[in-house]
Amino acid sequence: MKLNPDLVIVPECEHPGKLKNLADPSGVIWQGENLNKGLGVFSYHGYSIKLLHTHNPAIKNILPIAVSKGSINFILLAIWAYNPIDKDYNYVGQVWKAINFYEGLLKNKNVIIIGDFNSNVFWDKLKRKTNHTMVVEKLAALNIFSTYHLHQSLKQGKEQHPTFFMYHHENKPYHIDYCFASADLLQNLQSVEIGKYQDWVEYSDHTPIIATFKM
Repeated sequence: MKLNPDLVIVPECEHPGKLKNLADPSGVIWQGENLNKGLGVFSYHGYSIKLLHTHNPAIKNILPIAVSKGSINFILLAIWAYNPIDKDYNYVGQVWKAINFYEGLLKNKNVIIIGDFNSNVFWDKLKRKTNHTMVVEKLAALNIFSTYHLHQSLKQGKEQHPTFFMYHHENKPYHIDYCFASADLLQNLQSVEIGKYQDWVEYSDHTPIIATFKM
């Protein structure tokens, strides 16, 4: 709450009824089968969020959401790429399924896709039906790009700021969380920050991506 956010996307989020210090959000969406671990989306400062009826429960931890406030309208695809039941398409495979299923929605003028993708080019070498590069190229074809990589002028796989520290260990860093945005929104991108390990390790093995747009 010290970051004064408009939207917060929290993978591995407890049910809102268990959370403290939510600071009276203007909107709450939570999806999960376990009250201790789901996907939470919270809005503030008068932003309205609505889960779209097109939500595919088979891709349960990826949520298509309409965001609005006055004349501001955009589509938010909140990501927690995790579905162990779908063994052939777990982790990044869930993102691949989602961007194909919601492709018509993602052709909208204003789109933000954000959350825990559980993926990186580093793991492309694994023998899976899908990989990180496939997702990035599919999104690029839809004119949707990573805010961090654009802001830092870096290529995928060359990240300099980890977002995940395995087992909370600083010497096991990975970059697996992303904020992608459509080209029109990227014109209004002001900054992208990655939270520091020292500031967040007490609370999570992830650090946040903080993307600021001038809407």
